[in-house]
Amino acid sequence: MAELLADHTTLRVGGAAGSYVRATTEDELTEAVTAAEMAGEPVLVLGGGSNLLVADEGFPGTVVEVATTGLELDVEDDDPTCGGVLATVAAGETWDDLVALAVERGWVGVEALSGIPGSVGATPIQNVGAYGQEVAQTIASVRVWDRRLRGVRTFAAADCGFGYRYSRFKADPGRHVVLSVTFQLRQGSLGAPVAYAELARTLGVEVGARAPLADVRAAVLGLRRGKGMVLDPADHDTWSAGSFFTNPVVAAGAVPEGAPAWPQPDGSVKTSAAWLIDHAGFAKGYGEGPARLSTKHPLALTNRGSASADDLLALAREVRDGVEARFGIRLVNEPVLVGCVL
Repeated sequence: MAELLADHTTLRVGGAAGSYVRATTEDELTEAVTAAEMAGEPVLVLGGGSNLLVADEGFPGTVVEVATTGLELDVEDDDPTCGGVLATVAAGETWDDLVALAVERGWVGVEALSGIPGSVGATPIQNVGAYGQEVAQTIASVRVWDRRLRGVRTFAAADCGFGYRYSRFKADPGRHVVLSVTFQLRQGSLGAPVAYAELARTLGVEVGARAPLADVRAAVLGLRRGKGMVLDPADHDTWSAGSFFTNPVVAAGAVPEGAPAWPQPDGSVKTSAAWLIDHAGFAKGYGEGPARLSTKHPLALTNRGSASADDLLALAREVRDGVEARFGIRLVNEPVLVGCVL
């Protein structure tokens, strides 16, 4: 029986894969990708499926699920006197499991990224971030299979081209299959300085202050649950790909009056996609069909149980075009679109 991609994505939409391979080792992963390429088939490398919108027609080639596991540390028994740890994590490990482990062991720098769905290997591609942290701040290196050169390469963080929800891996989509990621994490009981005002208020501290790791994780999970951003099969607000649009970066004079504004080093300003969507007339819960905005957060497009990819795309277009008509700012989708266009 064909494998439905709806069963492997958090949006729960997507047709059948032409063929499906679950790779539990690096050799299985690289061999499956290479075999499909040699057969002239398109390849889709699948992690946690939390950042994909797959067409109703499915994917005609080979889908390779990254299910590798493993964690290697550069110190024995987490020696507390060393001040930090290099943790090399297999691409198929679950991201939030790693964050939970980091908080438990006193590894500092990823605690504000709690509750984000998906796999470790997906995080450097998008330079995943939330609540003032990005994975780029703690990544030491990324080890990949280069499909063009057909060999293993290791990129130091400085060579990854990290930017806001961006990396060299996203710039050249499909070329690099992440095998493992090495994180450089400090050791301590307090999290990194809190850089996000909403999180600081929740913790009862000033922006720039520090709070216990476990408190930061608990606060972030609470905030994310309140926005429907922690996966829950019983809650249709979490049948989403998280934030569907990235926060736009615009010229300083282009930010609408009253909108949040975060100045960037190059003189541009980042503003809030959620604010733009809401103030363009698309409130929480907007929509009448099986695809609607989340009732908890206007930035998430959700499947209310029977939505198709076409339903979600139609809603995304309506929101994108409505924001552009109202504010002259064109939103860009964050999820990867497979077999479909916005």
